[in-house]
Amino acid sequence: MADCFAENTHSAIPVHAIAKDGDYPAGLSKNQRDWVKATGFSGAIGEIALLPTDGEISAVLVGWGTESTRARGRFHLAAAAQKLPEGVYRIASGIPEDDLENEALGWLMSNYRFSKYRDAGSVRARLIAPVAVDAKRLEVLAQGDALARDLINTPASDMGPEALESAFRSLGDQHGAEVLITNGDALLKENLPMIHAVGRASDQAPRLLDMRWGPLGAQTVTLVGKGVCFDTGGLNIKPGSSMGLMKKDMGGSANVMGLAHMIMALNLPVRLRVLVPAVENSISAGAFRPQDILTSRKSLTVEINNTDAEGRLVLADALTLADEETPDMIFCLATLTGAARVALGPDLPPYFTDNEGLAADIADVAARVADPLWRMPFWEPYEDSIEPGIADLDNAPAGGMAGSITAALFLRRFVENTPCFAHLDIYGWTPVAKPARSKGGACQSVRALLAVIEKRVG
Repeated sequence: MADCFAENTHSAIPVHAIAKDGDYPAGLSKNQRDWVKATGFSGAIGEIALLPTDGEISAVLVGWGTESTRARGRFHLAAAAQKLPEGVYRIASGIPEDDLENEALGWLMSNYRFSKYRDAGSVRARLIAPVAVDAKRLEVLAQGDALARDLINTPASDMGPEALESAFRSLGDQHGAEVLITNGDALLKENLPMIHAVGRASDQAPRLLDMRWGPLGAQTVTLVGKGVCFDTGGLNIKPGSSMGLMKKDMGGSANVMGLAHMIMALNLPVRLRVLVPAVENSISAGAFRPQDILTSRKSLTVEINNTDAEGRLVLADALTLADEETPDMIFCLATLTGAARVALGPDLPPYFTDNEGLAADIADVAARVADPLWRMPFWEPYEDSIEPGIADLDNAPAGGMAGSITAALFLRRFVENTPCFAHLDIYGWTPVAKPARSKGGACQSVRALLAVIEKRVG
């Protein structure tokens, strides 16, 4: 499997990481050194040099770059792994012990293949887990990463609310979790009106997916993920150029499911709840309209000034439900605003929290686990912009400035009781292939949040 390490074997090919213009490993013969020079190998990140002996590969040199070039990216070993010929490899030298875990995980992640619709090729270069890492843990992380990417990469024709529910149930069954689904008009009976309003125009009924796992009495962690399986923009229809990637608008749900898999597979001592409002923002005679006023589960009224700002509506009801139990932590993940991408680009999701201890924990672990995040503020002076006057809240303030912040402020109105709440505005997509991250669906912020949860529960 792509997300598993190779079995240990004495015939594994040793891999030596060489810094740019650095020294060769001890034991290379003069002929081998001459060969490396002849290939032009300099040690730049992504370079490889295969060392032949008697017609076979006896060792591999991979570029480790310089300190400054390494600081510009992550998963540097993965940059070379995909260039290697078929075989089983082991890391022999050159990678500091502090980097081994991330680099080994990056190798596993680089083996990801999305093969639902075509033969994506087999994994050629398999890695033996370094002795210094927890192999089983890294395999779980790679599996959660692959789950999130698979869900996002699947088009809406095969990943509507019904299919997302099926994947959610399968995840629950895999780990013995309890799953409850609230579907269609039952959302109104259960007082989840904004989830219903956003999804009612689709021929696939809107629904709330609810999973519980773990021992009663443990610290409580609730994950809320935006599950808009396709977003036309509703009656404020998107232009074609903006609609092209909207199969990824359920990226928040995909990522919380990947995180949930990690938590359950690692058997963390938490009481986990996962909430996914699964809808399709479609157009029909029953679609919600601009200037409609919706009443939320929290009884706050919301004026609809743009039907394309629907994600915050479905999340608001789910967050209210989550907050009613006052869990120890709530993490909300959503592909929510283009403003976040304008501010920070596709690789660096912003997070919002008022809890300084939680913010410090996220900042502490994000870089360490090679899952970068950047704190953005709940900027109080912008509160007025989300209050339209005719209703309690405006779902799309005029002007478009600070869009990721005003969206975060909107969501914060629905979380009052939980001491540790963070909202993450992820992109969920890798637009250009990078080491360990093929073009397509992306698992973002998940490893950082896992590390935060582990740190807090011990």
